[in-house]
Amino acid sequence: MSQNTITDWETRARQLCIEGRCFINGEYREALQGQTFDCISPIDQRLLARVASCEQEDAELAASSARQTFESGIWSRLAPTRRKAVMLRFADLIAEHAEELALLETLDMGKPIRDSLAVDVPATERAIRWSAEAIDKIYDEVAATAHDELGLVTREPVGVVAAIVPWNFPMMMACWKLGPALATGNSVILKPSEKSPLTAIRLAALALEAGLPAGVLNVLPGYGHTVGKALALHMDVDTLVFTGSSRIAKQLMIYAGESNMKRVWLEAGGKSPNIVFADAPDLDEAARSAAAAIAFNQGEVCTAGSRLLVEAPIKDVFVEKVASALREYWQPGHPLELETRVGALVDQAQTETVLGYIRSAQEEGARLVVGGRQVRQESGGFFVEPTLFDQVTSDMRIAREEIFGPVLSVMTFESFEDAIAIANDTIYGLAAAVWTRDLSKAHLAGKALRAGSVWINQYDGGDMTAPFGGFKQSGNGRDKSLHAFDKYTELKATWIKL
Repeated sequence: MSQNTITDWETRARQLCIEGRCFINGEYREALQGQTFDCISPIDQRLLARVASCEQEDAELAASSARQTFESGIWSRLAPTRRKAVMLRFADLIAEHAEELALLETLDMGKPIRDSLAVDVPATERAIRWSAEAIDKIYDEVAATAHDELGLVTREPVGVVAAIVPWNFPMMMACWKLGPALATGNSVILKPSEKSPLTAIRLAALALEAGLPAGVLNVLPGYGHTVGKALALHMDVDTLVFTGSSRIAKQLMIYAGESNMKRVWLEAGGKSPNIVFADAPDLDEAARSAAAAIAFNQGEVCTAGSRLLVEAPIKDVFVEKVASALREYWQPGHPLELETRVGALVDQAQTETVLGYIRSAQEEGARLVVGGRQVRQESGGFFVEPTLFDQVTSDMRIAREEIFGPVLSVMTFESFEDAIAIANDTIYGLAAAVWTRDLSKAHLAGKALRAGSVWINQYDGGDMTAPFGGFKQSGNGRDKSLHAFDKYTELKATWIKL
């Protein structure tokens, strides 16, 4: 991790030349209508850049560029080893620009610089490099046939992919999608969130520098209801991939049906249960993990362990351990201080949303144990203390709705069956965790939990080798691992009479 001080980071922030234009057909340009929006830092509300606000016309231009480039074969039919070399160079450039990208991410989204440096940038690089390395290691199939026939099963790039990504991990989420989409030969139109578009815009230039042909990657900043909707309805977009809220995910499915029945792959959030049994191997470790599971990235994490289910005999003791960890380790500070673990929420609207849930919990009878306040208001930024509520019931809003902020709901259970019933009592199914020293209990819980990821005696395990996605209204399809390549390819059967 860089040892730069806050003064160093502030100096570098002032010296940054931030690009805010869209990127189409290999060049930065203004939105066709010339419209922009202000990109404001949630740290102190400084103006970072005026960013192009793309609309229908820009989507048309980007889709045309992506389609022409795809059909030309300059990337889609390039030899796998040559595509691999370009993508590996792209990953190298991400690593070379690590501090610049980390600073952009922190200024734009509000997360601590320590996390941008240690988590976001390495994960972004890893996503591109891992997909690149897979390019020449995936083989097609030969079907079992009679001696005078030959059955080939091959994968082809789907064509033009539109990727709409969220504001909480802008680089990482983008590259979870860019990696396999580019590796399989597609052309991509990336639409970053208007809340944090800066690193996506910067990545476009690095990809071009790496050798990605013009038109293969286009970046359209702007609003969901304008350029996002235009991409979802576009007849020349073959596949739409999305990470964000379930409300928007459902709307995108409607747009796909109203247009060309484009494939739609969605990751739409969660309300993940973190289940602690009385026989957990280390209650102190489990408590520290529970605190981190809700406070890391200011709770703006789709897999945040926002529902803490604790077995009755240890509930009071365990809740105090979690509360102590939140008080000691997870207090908001200046995001450019390397010691800071909790930064700013992404904007004022999200801050008001989180504070609204805190008020709702108190009105519904939950007991506030720690946190609950907006702090550091003198900075001009948007900081909320990690907050823990006890005596939460499954019918309360904070137990049912995704808050996307540092608000933890503690619920008590009496038995294994009770724990599983509470855990599965949600429309979501993205992730879950179980803490127990009983191997059989761990396996049975893993099977019973309706979630795409289940972690045992840890929270948020896994890497690029494991698929990531959800059950139920948490979405469909998977990011990461070789399973992600399925979203970006068409499966073709060719049957030959010999």
